[in-house]
Amino acid sequence: MKVDELDAKIVRLFTEEQRMSVLEASRILKVARATVQARLDRMIASGVIARWAPEPEPRAFGFPVVAFCFLTINQDLGHDAVSKTLAEIPEVIEVHTVSGDSDLMARVAARSNSDLQRVLDIIMATKAVVRSSSVIALNTHFEGRTLPLLEAAARA
Repeated sequence: MKVDELDAKIVRLFTEEQRMSVLEASRILKVARATVQARLDRMIASGVIARWAPEPEPRAFGFPVVAFCFLTINQDLGHDAVSKTLAEIPEVIEVHTVSGDSDLMARVAARSNSDLQRVLDIIMATKAVVRSSSVIALNTHFEGRTLPLLEAAARA
């Protein structure tokens, strides 16, 4: 879907203040309430806006360790089955099929470095993963940064 600068402004407003009403957004943007609602509906229907829900922050509720785990999977099971198995482990918060030496990359949250070992042991115990290699994130500078990309696409 092609987005324009008004779409980007609408998304920025609701990103910065998720609880804003459509009426309030229309007043700020100086467009009709129906225009804002129609644009939101269109972006939701087309998948430009993928979620409209709170996003829990693991660090805030006791999971300050973030690791990126590169996983080699049991090829007999296939990526979808392994991903489904990994989805049953609450500390596994993202899984991507990747190119390179590994098959999957998972982002994992843990309470501590030793707790990360526990999570890795659970992953390996599934027998869906035959080898893993992990790197611990020392600091997160930013994440989930898609708004600047949307705004650049809108200007193009």
